Amino acid sequence: MTLPEENAGTLFIVATPIGNLGDISQRAIDTLRDVDIIACEDTRHTKKLLSAFSINGKTMSLHDHNERQKQEYIGEQLTAGNNVALVSDAGTPLISDPGFHLVRYCRQLGLNVSPVPGACAAIAALSVAGLPTDRFAFEGFLPSKSGARQATLQNVANETRTMVFYDAPRRAIDTVADIVTVLGEERYIVIARELTKTFETIHSAKAGEMHAWLSNDPNQLKGEMVLIIEGMTASASEITADVERALKRVLKELPPKKACAVIADLYSVNKKALYELSLSYK
Repeated sequence: MTLPEENAGTLFIVATPIGNLGDISQRAIDTLRDVDIIACEDTRHTKKLLSAFSINGKTMSLHDHNERQKQEYIGEQLTAGNNVALVSDAGTPLISDPGFHLVRYCRQLGLNVSPVPGACAAIAALSVAGLPTDRFAFEGFLPSKSGARQATLQNVANETRTMVFYDAPRRAIDTVADIVTVLGEERYIVIARELTKTFETIHSAKAGEMHAWLSNDPNQLKGEMVLIIEGMTASASEITADVERALKRVLKELPPKKACAVIADLYSVNKKALYELSLSYK
């Protein structure tokens, strides 16, 4: 492919609604109406959105399984002066959705890539979670199997930032059970389900309480879900290496709660923080 000329087109990364159609921006509507091609994660899904705003643009599929095969074609279209919009099924493309390879490819060619900002489920959920937002970690989708999910949670057990995950509501009970196992029943979590839709639900509780709430309300196991987990508290992050070594030694002889009580008394450390740390060793 030749290097792009000055009149090359632009790849627009267009955010679309995550539920309520009213959340789409006027700029997004104008962009989708004006571009030459709309690259969609699922053309059938996107055509419903386009129809709602009387947009009759040319669509093509671009998803996880064909992205690398389609990127050269899109690059050629941009180089020829055509504008392309990339959309996912909902929210902001690339945020746990296809598009990374295409954007990197276009930027490597020197082609213009421009964002058309809008809805993002992770940010929307974070804004109403009531947890610290000055620093947070977006971790994408949790694994579907319990073993892999617990391993993922184990890897972030000592993370002090607020953590944002995507997960399927149908396995929410199992996911929260794994959080209790790995992070402890006292860890504060928030579930934001069906954001901006009719049955939007935002519920916060300690992990143990959340598990009971989900078990008693099967309606919460439907739709789309964002899971937000409180980071390790400051008291836990202040546990020194000496205290941790002592805790590991005592855990070999005593059950976790007794071991943590002993170490908390000896070192004047928060017992709850020690217990949460002890759970991460399993």
